[in-house]
Amino acid sequence: MAKELHKGDRVSWSSHGGTAHGKVVKKVTSPMTIKGHKVAASKDNREYLVETGEGKRAAHKPSALRKG
Repeated sequence: MAKELHKGDRVSWSSHGGTAHGKVVKKVTSPMTIKGHKVAASKDNREYLVETGEGKRAAHKPSALRKG
C-alpha cells in the first residue's frame, strides 16, 4: 500500500544533485503542468507537489518520497 502524506509533512527524495529535502504542498489528483513538465496525476495515480527550502517545486510519486 502506498504511503499517505499530508500538507506540511517534511520529506526527502533523490535528485540529480543528491538528496533533496522539503515539504509537501498538496496532493495532486488531476493532470497539471509544472515548469513545462506534464504531471499525469489522477485519483487512482496520485502524486505530491513538494517544495524545497529554496522555493523550488516538483511533483513526485509517493514511492519516490521518504517521510522525515
